[in-house]
Amino acid sequence: MYKIREIKTKAEQSETMVQEICRDIKKLDFAKKHITTTITALHRLTMLVSAVEQLQVMASKRQYKEASAQLEAVNQLCSHFEAYRDIPKITELREKFKNIKQILKSHVFSDFSSLGTGKESEETNLLQQLSDACLVVDALEPSVREELVNNFCSRELTSYEQIFEGAELAKLDKTERRYAWIKRRMRTNEEIWKIFPTPWHVPYRLCIQFCKKTRKQLEDIHNNQKEKPDVGTLLLALQRTLEFEDELAEKFGGGTRGREIGNEIEEIGRGENTSQSASDIRKKYEKKLGAHQDSTEEKDKDLSVPGAGFNFRGIISSCFEPHLNVYTELEEKTLMENLEKLVQEETWDIEEGSQNNVLSSSMQLFLIIKRSLKRCSALTKNQTLFNLFKVFQRILKAYATKLFARLPKGGTGIVAAATGMDGQIKTSDRDERVICYIVNSAEYCHQTSGELAESVSKIIDTQFADGVDMSEVQDEFSAVITKALVTLVHGLETKFDAEMAAMTRVPWGTLESVGDQSEYVNGINMILASSIPILGTLLSPIYFQFFLDKLASSLGPRFYANIFKCKQISETGAQQMLLDTQAVKTILLEIPSLGHQTSRAASYSKFVSREMSKAEALLKVILSPIDSVADTYRALLPEGTPMEFQRILELKGLKKADQQSILEDFNKHGPGITQPSIPPPAAAPIPLPTAPTVALISNPASAGLIASRDDVLTRAAALGRGAATTGFKRFLALTEAAKDRKDGPFRKLFNA
Repeated sequence: MYKIREIKTKAEQSETMVQEICRDIKKLDFAKKHITTTITALHRLTMLVSAVEQLQVMASKRQYKEASAQLEAVNQLCSHFEAYRDIPKITELREKFKNIKQILKSHVFSDFSSLGTGKESEETNLLQQLSDACLVVDALEPSVREELVNNFCSRELTSYEQIFEGAELAKLDKTERRYAWIKRRMRTNEEIWKIFPTPWHVPYRLCIQFCKKTRKQLEDIHNNQKEKPDVGTLLLALQRTLEFEDELAEKFGGGTRGREIGNEIEEIGRGENTSQSASDIRKKYEKKLGAHQDSTEEKDKDLSVPGAGFNFRGIISSCFEPHLNVYTELEEKTLMENLEKLVQEETWDIEEGSQNNVLSSSMQLFLIIKRSLKRCSALTKNQTLFNLFKVFQRILKAYATKLFARLPKGGTGIVAAATGMDGQIKTSDRDERVICYIVNSAEYCHQTSGELAESVSKIIDTQFADGVDMSEVQDEFSAVITKALVTLVHGLETKFDAEMAAMTRVPWGTLESVGDQSEYVNGINMILASSIPILGTLLSPIYFQFFLDKLASSLGPRFYANIFKCKQISETGAQQMLLDTQAVKTILLEIPSLGHQTSRAASYSKFVSREMSKAEALLKVILSPIDSVADTYRALLPEGTPMEFQRILELKGLKKADQQSILEDFNKHGPGITQPSIPPPAAAPIPLPTAPTVALISNPASAGLIASRDDVLTRAAALGRGAATTGFKRFLALTEAAKDRKDGPFRKLFNA
């Protein structure tokens, strides 16, 4: 234990001794570090004092090349004494260094003031001295370089301002000379300006200042004009300005111009053969498309660097924008004159081999509009282009009016009465072709005007894009299409006049037997056979279908009304007329095939059957016996009127006295029986002439199960109102089925 305590004591003594030794070493380390730092600082201070004194001598002797290197050394030495700013000696040296830099700056600026005065040719070493001075400027603060370049550019442009602010050259027609001056200046001084380091971009900065000064002077010229400027002079000045801006943009970069604009315009009315002149215009203006675009991202970039964000395109030319109304007015006048010329020279015919059946004036008009759009988009994409788009709208509306006026005038028939048109349309085969050409041309204009609006919206500045709309113009051309197709129907109606009149002249009351279809039916067939194939070839399917629907809706009711215009109709006459009605319906149903357009024949067939079934039902009423004519009329024509029923009695040959009792009975029971306009598969019970109600079989497929002849008559009444299969044979079958009945309206037919 004694030995252990002794060892422990010695260990504690050793630890204490080590701590005392290390404490002394640590102090020595700190002392060495401070001494080293002091020696280094004193050495650097000596170097700084010496360098400042040498720099002062170099500055006084304008030894720019040596001074630039010395400046770099002093700047580095000064950076080591940032922590000693408050020490008087350091403060004194920094102030002295600042004064030396100011002296260098004044010397450099003074020397550069002689640049461009002709001294560079007299003093051979001046350019080299200025080149060395640029090294000094780079070694000084960046603001010094900025100030020097700005002073140089301002001094260079002083003579420009003096020359072109004078009364003689301060005119629009002298604009081109402005750009010639700066280009000549840059070309002449190209070698001299090589003294500036390339990163300074002196020519680029000079051109920016030139553009800004030129814009201001041109704005003053525009504002001081008392009269409207000459359009030619204005456009020439704008064109030369755009060319100059493009040259600067190509030389220095920035403000890229895409060629998509030309492509967008070319998309208008694609598929047509553009003329060589349009192609020439595209090539001529292809290099001039573009406008001044501002972007927040570009504003954050260093504009002193070419291509970094400054856009030369539009920097000068945008000042012309508020004064281009005269140009828009000239374009509108030119377009209107061209429109008048195109319409006057229009042959209203299509050359052989043409595939689109569109009038040449339509295609030529859009070619002219495309050229105008290219001219304007080459000059501006702002308010003026939007104003020109409004001009396009007016021109196209005027053309729609021209097409409208070319349609044959007048109208007749049921469709004409519905539209409130007066007179009578007489159309020849050529007129029908012209109407089809007008429909196709209006359709072409409708589609191409939409493409025009789409192209303009992509070209024009975004602030105007929402206002680019051609819906009103397209509505105009849609109205032309509708009017043309209705006119086409009116023309065929007029051709049917003779046949309708021939129908009324047939002695229906004295016919002895039922034969083949009448001559007037053959006449209707010939009219349609001569017109429909041509119309089907020239019209598109959708418009041909519209035409067919209009024709069916016109001819069906007209045929129905024409029956009432006939004189007395006997039973044989009614049977013959029913046969003719079936023939007319067959002719109408064959029209889609005749026109080689059967894509929508099914819906058209239903439409024709519905319209012609009314005439069939009327003839069945005329065929019915006198005692049951009122009930048959109410069953087959529930929407009939008392006046119409009275006329039916007259057609049957009844005298006034005989009509009276039947009319009283008809009025007593009401004019008609309420029924759906088209017989549905399942319907409410339909009253019969002799029975209060008989239930109608709900499923047509179960017709073979009908046991009661009353049910047969009920179905006959329903089918006679408008089903597509109703005809004279069905009526005869129904009467045969009623022969054995002991009562009922049809039994009296066989009691005589």
